Amino acid sequence: MATTSNPTFFLSAGEASGDHYGAQIITELLRRHSDASFLGLGGLEMESAGQERIVRAEDVAHMGITEVIKHAPRVYGSYRRLVASIKQRRPQAAVLIDFPDVNLRLARELKTLNIPVVYFVSPQLWAWKRRRLQWVQQRVDRMMVIFPFEEPFYRNRNVDATFTGHPLAELPLPASTREEFASKHSLDPSKQWIGLLPGSRTKEILSNLPAMLQAASLLGDNYKFLLPIASTIHPADVEAIIAQHQPLPAVHLVPDAREALFHARASIVASGTATVQAAVIGNPFVVVYKVSPLTFRLAKRLVHYPPEVWPSGAPDEFGNPPIGMVNLIAGHRIVPELIQDNFTATNVASALRPLLDDTPQRIQMMADLAALRQKLLPPVGANSISQVADAVDLLLKRGRMPLPSV
Repeated sequence: MATTSNPTFFLSAGEASGDHYGAQIITELLRRHSDASFLGLGGLEMESAGQERIVRAEDVAHMGITEVIKHAPRVYGSYRRLVASIKQRRPQAAVLIDFPDVNLRLARELKTLNIPVVYFVSPQLWAWKRRRLQWVQQRVDRMMVIFPFEEPFYRNRNVDATFTGHPLAELPLPASTREEFASKHSLDPSKQWIGLLPGSRTKEILSNLPAMLQAASLLGDNYKFLLPIASTIHPADVEAIIAQHQPLPAVHLVPDAREALFHARASIVASGTATVQAAVIGNPFVVVYKVSPLTFRLAKRLVHYPPEVWPSGAPDEFGNPPIGMVNLIAGHRIVPELIQDNFTATNVASALRPLLDDTPQRIQMMADLAALRQKLLPPVGANSISQVADAVDLLLKRGRMPLPSV
């Protein structure tokens, strides 16, 4: 019979959002198991919460094939250190958070040692890389998902999956008033503000921000533009892009995306987590995104949604499948998507203008976003992090122990 006295937990998260969730999971597990210890891959938040970082997330979170090739020896060395720590410490359970390129391989090592695995924040296997589904079936004991369509997708494919609710939907709305926000950022509260969210990576900003700035110029001088800066971005780099744009729109850099979305009249948002942030806050927006022509052609070929994800299977008038997570969650298009060649300043301004006044389009979108937020809430009386900890505790109670050291 397994004992939960002095349990050791392995946690792995390689990106900023995963580090944030991992820190919350460690805090919750410590509340339940005050004598627990934690090791693995994580960021500063997880370390502050109590994790012994065998590998630092900032050393392996390289995005893009060029960066991966450049850093391959170091990344592989980091992976081997993680595997060695698992074999040496034999944790009672593991929580793997997103970051599938590393975590699905760690799951194989954990499975070999009979260490139960809880996976939180599913990789997007329902969109592409479907071959990895077999890895999940073989290596993951509990899949804890944050989008409602993911539970039936996995359950229909023999994976024990539970929809936990989305952590962003659980957050309270920002507490600052419009006047307080205006004072803090030297803004005129009598003006309408529009959010510009070009992404959280430098390559995304370089690709998305110029067209956003052109759209801002087309919208005119009556608006001020709020541009949140992610912690992964140097403000000077963004300021340099803005300075190159003429005529110069009235752009104000701010630190908090949620607060900017809360106070903006409407927003232009690059496809990604920020679209979910905008949705749960209730800010009307337009989704935009642009990648290299080759990447776009490959994506159109490779992305295929099963019926649980996109029931109609229908592309838009340009032959593109939906990419905005908000539209996928809703099951139909509730926000405009301007992707690739359709992402032009003229198209963005045209799509955004009806959302700036009290038009039927704005009223309908706000109602759709409110309904979507309800879909993302956890079950009554629960929250996403506590459900992950419940899954860990359940596996501990089942009495599954790692194999003895050789």
